Amino acid sequence: MRTGTTVRTAAVGAALMTITACGGQGGEANGASPEDAEMTLVTGVYPLEWLATEIGGERVSVSQLTEPGAEPHDLELTGRQIGEVSEADIAFYVGGLQPAVDEAVDQEASDTALDVGDVVDLIPVEAIDGDDGHDHDHEHGDDEGHDHGDHDPHFWLDTDRMGEAAAALAERMGEVDPEGADAYEANAEQLSQELGAISEEYEEGLGSCEHNDVVVGHTAFTYLTEAHGLEQVGVSGVDPDTEPSPAQIAEISDVVEERDIGTVFTEPLMPAETAETIAGETGADVEVLDPLEGVTEDSPGDDYPSIMRGNLDALNGALGCS
Repeated sequence: MRTGTTVRTAAVGAALMTITACGGQGGEANGASPEDAEMTLVTGVYPLEWLATEIGGERVSVSQLTEPGAEPHDLELTGRQIGEVSEADIAFYVGGLQPAVDEAVDQEASDTALDVGDVVDLIPVEAIDGDDGHDHDHEHGDDEGHDHGDHDPHFWLDTDRMGEAAAALAERMGEVDPEGADAYEANAEQLSQELGAISEEYEEGLGSCEHNDVVVGHTAFTYLTEAHGLEQVGVSGVDPDTEPSPAQIAEISDVVEERDIGTVFTEPLMPAETAETIAGETGADVEVLDPLEGVTEDSPGDDYPSIMRGNLDALNGALGCS
């Protein structure tokens, strides 16, 4: 465990005393209990929680700040949760994904933070420019959508990048807890093998397809589509909380008809109305493709590996793969 006491401001201390009595969202620990753990780790989004739990095993208590089923981009931290970030031995996050987490890390945990963007090559938002010939500049952060910063944070949909993040996290865990370094390294290696198996399944499953257009509402699938030679077609200006304009729906409907696309994807944390409207105008089917920002009852699995495989099944059917 990290030794020493972090000095807080009076304001944060007062907020902690007030909100501890009221409770707050998220903050459920996985892996070891905080009392028995050799270290504590806090993160704000499910894929990082999964990584940390698999690598940390029974030596690490992992706390996830976003409640199951909640939209992670919109996370607002309570005083208690800010305290969790401050006290954790490792704050594991993706800069630009959750502004509230970024702020808490900057103010309370800059010396213990591990930003995935510092150890994994993330795709610049400016490089995601709508190769389908339509204007999608506002898909990645404007007055209506999520501001992801300069880079697309959804790296976990690329298993190779997930493996890189796993190796970096295992190394950091070993620095904090040297006695557990060999265990963390072994767990990361085992995890890497599982990620490699998923990657091979994707390569085989998507190796021969009739179509390569993946129509989604929330343009969170760039890492997946680029890794496997597919083209993401996003509904302009749509995030999980915002309905598109009729003009935006008409634009994407034209693309679906022009390319004879048979499936429009929605997400577990996104209202299905947009996809259903486009499907109604074009005759396309509606299926779920999960960006793995959280696990819900509508997810095609109950953990990272099963959801990734569920996404592969959905893509196989939608793209006519054999």
